[in-house]
Amino acid sequence: MTTLEVRDLTRSFRKLRAVDGVSFTLTPGRTVALVGASGSGKSTVARMIAHLVRPTSGEILLTGPDGEPVPRRAYRDHVQMIFQDPFASLNPFHTVEHHLARPLRLHGHSRADAAAEVIKLLDRVSLTPDFARRRPHELSGGQRQRVAIARALAPGAKVIVADEPVSMLDVSIRLGVLRLLSRLRQEENLAVLYITHDLATARHFSDEVLVMHEGRIVERGPADEVLVRPADPYTRRLAAAAPRPEARFGPGGLT
Repeated sequence: MTTLEVRDLTRSFRKLRAVDGVSFTLTPGRTVALVGASGSGKSTVARMIAHLVRPTSGEILLTGPDGEPVPRRAYRDHVQMIFQDPFASLNPFHTVEHHLARPLRLHGHSRADAAAEVIKLLDRVSLTPDFARRRPHELSGGQRQRVAIARALAPGAKVIVADEPVSMLDVSIRLGVLRLLSRLRQEENLAVLYITHDLATARHFSDEVLVMHEGRIVERGPADEVLVRPADPYTRRLAAAAPRPEARFGPGGLT
């Protein structure tokens, strides 16, 4: 079982402490939502986990099924990030096949094997084989985000860090992408960190919720318990300000 543990993570920028003593664990088959307002430090946590930002202090430990730490090179394969903007995360000059085949070729696949794996990756994110020949400008926002998810899976990701993955998509598309992530988590036993300011989707698509405010986690627990019966004053303010799911998605909510 591949587990990612964050221990007392801190990041300071000059006089600002963006992240202050954050700790949590990501385990296979479960989604942890990190919620909070803009500027709370959520994305900085994500970028530290993805090794895009160096922590000021603290530790990020990825252990494999044998309980031993995963080497740094393998870490980058096992921990993959899905970015907020599907329009900026793909190179407009390359085809979808190029985006998905490149990590496969870097891992020693032949050209023919990589081409076959690309088709399988597209199927895993519910896209048909003809998408391989398209370029990003020919795709909708939701389709681009599906390609980004497929690219994250290509090197064999065990942990997915999804940083506001649907915030730039139309409401009608968001649920499909979130349901895809939920299905992949279940089918492939992924550990998922879902970073969002949307309490409704955090509640319905996560097992555990961490509430972040001014760099610290102020409340944590099962999603329903935290977001339906919040104990911390900041969490209560967030919950009170959030739109009701039925007001945005209809009487059925997110189900």
